[in-house]
Amino acid sequence: MSKIKPSKGAPYARILGVGGYRPTRVVPNEVILEKIDSSDEWIRSRSGIQTRHWASDEETVAAMSIEASGKAIADAGISAEQIGGVIVSTVSHFKQTPAIATEIADKLGTDKAAAFDISAGCAGFGYGLTLAKGMIIEGSAQYVLVIGVERLSDLTDLEDRATAFLFGDGAGAVVVGPAKEPHIGPTIWGSEGDKSETIKQTVPWTEYDSTTGKFPAITQEGQAVFRWAVFEMAKVAQQALDAAGITPNDLDVFIPHQANERIIDSMVKTLKLPEHVTVARDVRTTGNTSAASIPLAMERLLATGEAKSGDTALVIGFGAGLVYAATVVTLP
Repeated sequence: MSKIKPSKGAPYARILGVGGYRPTRVVPNEVILEKIDSSDEWIRSRSGIQTRHWASDEETVAAMSIEASGKAIADAGISAEQIGGVIVSTVSHFKQTPAIATEIADKLGTDKAAAFDISAGCAGFGYGLTLAKGMIIEGSAQYVLVIGVERLSDLTDLEDRATAFLFGDGAGAVVVGPAKEPHIGPTIWGSEGDKSETIKQTVPWTEYDSTTGKFPAITQEGQAVFRWAVFEMAKVAQQALDAAGITPNDLDVFIPHQANERIIDSMVKTLKLPEHVTVARDVRTTGNTSAASIPLAMERLLATGEAKSGDTALVIGFGAGLVYAATVVTLP
């Protein structure tokens, strides 16, 4: 018989607060067109993107995260000292160690919170949310901060016609805490490493030579990614609905990764979402911000009144790896 005492965590977890930060510089398609042979109409028709935000030197991964996190903590009605865990999902913090989460936890004023980074690309928010839920239920933390943050402008090849217009910068954060009822459903997540070459960094850091080569950038096989996202991720989204015990008719909001509006439209059609379901389309003015896209879209829907506290939302992230994560949540 085990001598270990059982964990004393909460029976369930939920999102208690959300916050976001978008860099002050707004970049229209016209700026992108200075270096690629394309048109504003082509970019909008292929992606839905009209503008994106690019960070200044002062708007670092840490700085943007702290701004978004402060809003999420205030929205949750708690203090930073109560945060027991900080999870940061990013692919654009360029130091291998230490984790940027430790710096963020300290600057926010947490009381020595557990802090670590994860690298799960555009599915990173879903991965972080799932880990936070487990920490709350297991009892290792009462409140966990989940941050998705990217400076993808640092990893964008502005001469690559296929990707130059896609990416933006920003940070989104949520506070996850205890609940008496289920407000975060089971996560459907996974990876398909055999497709990892479809989205990748152009040059490994070990091969990068600053004197002769371009800075590493993100590249992708657009059509392959599009087909995978539309057909396979719609199946994952349906599995998340099934796992939560609801149907599309029970949904109030759909918040997919803001990769491309054509992908979003196709998923809505495949899932046969009713007209009453609000669909996040933050990609139009924020671009693809990878791990930050879902919390940023969530924050904007709540701020504009397009969604409200207590709404039932399906969230799904998918991207490089290829990795994915989908779940149903109650909005804070």
